[in-house]
Amino acid sequence: MIVDFHSHTNASDGTLEPAQLVAAMRKRGVGIFSITDHDTLRAYDGLDVDGARLIPGIEINTTWRGNEVHVLGYGLPLNDSPLTATLARNREARQARIARIVAQLRGAGYEISVADIAAESSGGDAVGRPHVARALVRAGLVSDIDTAFRKLLTSGGAGFVPSTHITPIEAIDVICASGGVPVLAHPGRLKDQTIVDDLAACGLVGLEVFYGTHTPGQVAHYRALAARLGLVMTAGSDFHDARWNARGVGMDVDEDDLRPFLELVA
Repeated sequence: MIVDFHSHTNASDGTLEPAQLVAAMRKRGVGIFSITDHDTLRAYDGLDVDGARLIPGIEINTTWRGNEVHVLGYGLPLNDSPLTATLARNREARQARIARIVAQLRGAGYEISVADIAAESSGGDAVGRPHVARALVRAGLVSDIDTAFRKLLTSGGAGFVPSTHITPIEAIDVICASGGVPVLAHPGRLKDQTIVDDLAACGLVGLEVFYGTHTPGQVAHYRALAARLGLVMTAGSDFHDARWNARGVGMDVDEDDLRPFLELVA
């Protein structure tokens, strides 16, 4: 079956409008999917999915033990819940981080403003480094987004500011308190793999085994890990933009592998 439980719109750091993302899902034949914007549910406002099954989702940025850890939440209410205040807190932290990034870049001679970065977010709720990179490219200060990150926005760069997000345990707790299912995103990107075991002991329910850049070996490894830890398996492309995600939306996964997850969010 073709599914996609990890995708983004311009409500966070994707580039498609929510309706455009839905159209891309439909064209690919994705029958069940989630929009998992960073720290916001705004993409769901008035969204028409035209018969497809949509599972409300979120991606919460967290930090722990020197790792950036992303926790996905599924089956969430779209109205007020314990999650609302947590997302607002994360978005405020994002705005403060952007202000510091701008100040450091300007101090290093890169004339860019918070307004320039906000313009790249298309009014999105969750402004982040991808928007800074796009603003730098648009201003002609770097040649491309990859250069912006490599030269300026990662550790050691003039515009690098460490994130100050909540912990993954806090994210798991608030997702559960809101009636949702917490899943660890793209475990293959973790520097410290022991985090998976630790979070499984703290209420984590699922693992994103099938991911756009996971190798077959990684998929086999995380399948076995999910089985050992009693975690359900999920699948996601992490689609942001056709220029960055050449594979596009959708993941073709055996229905039996996803059934435990789908039963939880039915």
